[in-house]
Amino acid sequence: MEPRLLTPDLEDPESRPFWEGCARGELLVQTCDGCGARRMPPRPMCPACRSLASTWQPTSGRGRVWSYVVPHPPLLPAYNEFAPYNVIVVALEEDPAIRFVGNLVEAADGRIDAIDPATIRIGEAVEVVFAAVEDATLPRWVRRG
Repeated sequence: MEPRLLTPDLEDPESRPFWEGCARGELLVQTCDGCGARRMPPRPMCPACRSLASTWQPTSGRGRVWSYVVPHPPLLPAYNEFAPYNVIVVALEEDPAIRFVGNLVEAADGRIDAIDPATIRIGEAVEVVFAAVEDATLPRWVRRG
């Protein structure tokens, strides 16, 4: 059996709206209907006011590299062909406390190992792009400007 990449559970009730948004090309964030606090990852209760009511709000999809790592072997078998590659943490422009993990790529369909990790800079501006990976549509990031 060929090793599979790690992809999300698209049927998880808490995160399903996020993945549906990605499939439409939208980066969504769960927002509390009670106090307006944004949260990611999604969860059933607002940690600020304990409300159970929430909606999914679109974002600009812009942010800045907050941190990054470069995984090296040994890795999960499906990722061996990409090593070394980058994994970045992006602080969302609208709310830097909201952070997304993904890869810095040259284009939506670009390989996760195409960017030289030595060129990645903390604080550099990025924007979201979406890539079909197996059954999911994943947010990835490209340099802005």
